[in-house]
Amino acid sequence: MGSIVLFGPPGAGKGTQAQRIMEHSGLPQVSTGDMLRAAVKAGSKVGVEAKRYMDEGALVPDSVILALIKERMLEPDASGGVMFDGFPRTIPQAESLSELAEISHVLAIDVPDERIVERICGRVACGNCGAVYHDSFNPVPSSGCTCGKYDEKRRADDNETTVRKRLEAYHQQTAPLAAWYTARGLFHSVDGDRDIPAITADLLALLE
Repeated sequence: MGSIVLFGPPGAGKGTQAQRIMEHSGLPQVSTGDMLRAAVKAGSKVGVEAKRYMDEGALVPDSVILALIKERMLEPDASGGVMFDGFPRTIPQAESLSELAEISHVLAIDVPDERIVERICGRVACGNCGAVYHDSFNPVPSSGCTCGKYDEKRRADDNETTVRKRLEAYHQQTAPLAAWYTARGLFHSVDGDRDIPAITADLLALLE
């Protein structure tokens, strides 16, 4: 097995499935967001360059992201491949990535937009203990939070306008990767609007 690319719209459940794929395959997870934060914290050459863009509120260019990935692929635990989470996001990124890593599987978690909006906009947490609830799927018990001091907190960006903007960007920039990877015989899509174990079972079956 080479490296895996896991992608899908925001709120599709990639984080949960990424953990299960890692446990099954033994491949380390490579999240460009985590790598950027680590590089900035370490003060590496690439991290200093990335921080300059981040401080300006600008997108970190592909050249910087790819430099980080190139460094990561040289680490001993990456010798047998990695699992890319949230990268590539565009066809140019996929083209560049193909020169740095051998991709054997591209796994997409497919969830309708309306379900994504429902999932994200319904998220709520207890600001006191951090317990996570959902208006529809896991409402706060009538007796209140288990900590006894429920303090409702919702993320400012968990609103329909912001979520739909993120989905629009996903459809414009990232969704075209499906056709690009399909043409290379690497693309596999699973229905992500089901129970978590069923999605996991399908994803792992595709890796066999």
